[in-house]
Amino acid sequence: MTQPNSDARTISELLAPLGGDRSALGSPGRPDLTFGGLRDQITQTAEQLNSFGLGREDGIAIVLPNGAEMAAAFLGVANAATAAPLNPGYRADEFEFYLQDLDAKAVVVQDGVDSPVREVAQRLGTPLVELHPSSDGPAGTFSLSADISGAPARPGASGPDDVGLVLHTSGTTSRPKIVPLRQRNLTATAHNIRNTLNLTSEDRCLNIMPLFHIHGVMAGILASIGAGGCTWCSPGFNAMQVFGWLREAKPSWYTAVPTMHQLILTRASRNADVLAETSLRLIRSSSSSLPPTVMAELEETFDAPVIESYGMTEAAHQMSSNPMPPLERKPGSVGLPAGPEIAIMDEDGALLAMGQRGEVVIRGANVTDGYRNNPEANATAYTRGWFRTGDQGVLDDDGYLTITGRLKEIINRGGEKISPREIDEALLQHPAVAQAVTFAMPHDRLGEEVAAAVVLRDGEESDERAIRRFVGERVADFKTPRRVVILDEIPKGTTGKIQRIGLAKKLGLAK
Repeated sequence: MTQPNSDARTISELLAPLGGDRSALGSPGRPDLTFGGLRDQITQTAEQLNSFGLGREDGIAIVLPNGAEMAAAFLGVANAATAAPLNPGYRADEFEFYLQDLDAKAVVVQDGVDSPVREVAQRLGTPLVELHPSSDGPAGTFSLSADISGAPARPGASGPDDVGLVLHTSGTTSRPKIVPLRQRNLTATAHNIRNTLNLTSEDRCLNIMPLFHIHGVMAGILASIGAGGCTWCSPGFNAMQVFGWLREAKPSWYTAVPTMHQLILTRASRNADVLAETSLRLIRSSSSSLPPTVMAELEETFDAPVIESYGMTEAAHQMSSNPMPPLERKPGSVGLPAGPEIAIMDEDGALLAMGQRGEVVIRGANVTDGYRNNPEANATAYTRGWFRTGDQGVLDDDGYLTITGRLKEIINRGGEKISPREIDEALLQHPAVAQAVTFAMPHDRLGEEVAAAVVLRDGEESDERAIRRFVGERVADFKTPRRVVILDEIPKGTTGKIQRIGLAKKLGLAK
């Protein structure tokens, strides 16, 4: 098998040398799709889209269930047009906002799957492209049909500067912003992740991330397949099914957000037989902070190194990562720069020295050129070529980055600035606490006060007073949560991430 193309700047170039009959995509109960078959599927997708009058940089929304067809559709659409994956769980009003904001030229939906997007697209006059999964073919094979035809302005495979993917920011504190990522941005991140994890054609990734999320499509799909390895696609995260997938897929690694790792750990003791059969080379964690206690428990449970990485949509996912053994992994840090340059900047735009805390800034081949149709956001997002991430952090003397908080999430208690992540770590040291999230709640006199929500471990008991006392023995009094809410489940966003902003209102702690 030919080695991956390290100079590739497009998806087609990335996949071009990866031929033969090695597996590229898998899914439950289906034969694997080979690299040759995947390339044929991507070529067929481009030809069918072109026959519908759709071509390079035409925005095509993808509203499909998680799985191998979604993975192959993403690769096919991103190679020939601009893919815009949307959460299939959105409601009609949400679909209307995103389709209009994206100026989508078409929407890919799965034949036989009902969704509000169908009615919304019809109302907006946006054509539907029906995806028909192969009933007896390998994982990820399908055909497309549509009631439109024409000649695209720009047919064929995209070039390095063509936009292959557009995603919206989460929009927790403002209107979501559109992030366009060019082919060269996508392939840069694919190379970076491959190099960080030492991925090869022998690796097999179990993907449990949603494929409308940058983490899923980049780490779970493009980086894995771009390294010549196989991605086995689950139908969506389900902690009760993960161990069955581990047995069937026989992966060498998986990637997930911390909340998923924590839920997997709650099921581990009931699946000792699967753990005995499972041989993971690594576990990757990204998209939010991984508590050191969870990292340690994962490593003990799976007998594999946990590699925590730091990513965001505007960087086509990965920015930094802890390295693979034998190099040092620092629990609580997000590691060394793993692609782009990373620096720390103060409020006035001056770069700070090692050990000084400030805003994390990045620049490099994987970083977006700017938000679409948003000059105001671009004016504040870039300073002398550096992209300002909005995260607060510090680089240590070895160059490892520690994220100390999201600048907008820092709790300002009467002038005292408190990092929620510090309090999370104290809460998670409590033997009864399985999950924890610290957030700001309004206070009449101080402006903001510290609050937290926790989920207890199965079979464990505690109460608010005991947990507050435990944390109060480990952090200063002004950092100790004044309210601790014990929940069965902590509310999460559509991508599985916990969103601190607005949590007080959701839990009835704010007027």
